[in-house]
Amino acid sequence: MDAVVGQVCIPGERLSSVELCQAGPGTYVRQGYVFASLAGLVAKEREKSSDLPLVSVKSKNKAQSVPEIGAIVTCKITQITSRFAKCHIIAVNNKTLSMPFRGMIRKENVRETDRDRVEIYKCFRPGDIALAKVLSLGDASCYLLTTAENELGVVVAHSDEGVALIPLSHNEMQCPKSFVKENRKVARPQSEHLAFPER
Repeated sequence: MDAVVGQVCIPGERLSSVELCQAGPGTYVRQGYVFASLAGLVAKEREKSSDLPLVSVKSKNKAQSVPEIGAIVTCKITQITSRFAKCHIIAVNNKTLSMPFRGMIRKENVRETDRDRVEIYKCFRPGDIALAKVLSLGDASCYLLTTAENELGVVVAHSDEGVALIPLSHNEMQCPKSFVKENRKVARPQSEHLAFPER
């Protein structure tokens, strides 16, 4: 079904087939269809260089970045299980989001080596801030992420006493107050990817 010009749409709403329209600003293409990446009003324009109209979404508010495959994201770990860590994506390519997206880091996507021996609770804890890369768009509710690179993993973590942990190695951090060591999948961060205020 083709979207009507002037109708209100939300991110992820299907607007048209790529056979009927080209994707313009505020949209993206997936599996042969054009989807809205912003909340706003649907607009269509005729392009001189093409027979197909250009469908776009015009928003009154500031455009919300949408994670794309390969993008570096800053995320906050919210929940861990034996098979995956759930998180909220709070920034994409160093641009802070007005609304977070949900993400998931599966056990097999935590490290490059020894994937079958990864234990999630030794890599992440709820409240940790981590850098990850978008692997796929997953389903409608969740992006699939990976930390299987040296530059990716936990960048900010706090001890039980609320003190920021100091990285010791690629898999260990330490509380400077109690000197207790904790396991983490520690990142070797690149400053251009980190969009989180220092504490």
